[in-house]
Amino acid sequence: MNNGNLINIHMPQVSRFFGIIISMFYDEHNPPHFHAAYGEYRAEIGIIDLTLLVGKLPSRVLGLVIEWASLHQVELLENWNHIENGEPIEKIAPLE
Repeated sequence: MNNGNLINIHMPQVSRFFGIIISMFYDEHNPPHFHAAYGEYRAEIGIIDLTLLVGKLPSRVLGLVIEWASLHQVELLENWNHIENGEPIEKIAPLE
């Protein structure tokens, strides 16, 4: 997680909904995951098992993030593969 404080401007946004920003780094470590930011809260969420790896989000926000990720798990894994290959990532539809 980017020093636990800020979303890096070089971390492409994958999606944005209800004030939640979903991003992924290019020079990243395993396990496959994405970053979620909401106000001052930051977290890393595992793509495979959709669990909170690092950080903290309000419970309502975490629930929305997990709901969104469960709907887009295949796309998140595809983006992870793009990142590993240095390819551009795709935007993913927001939660509605």
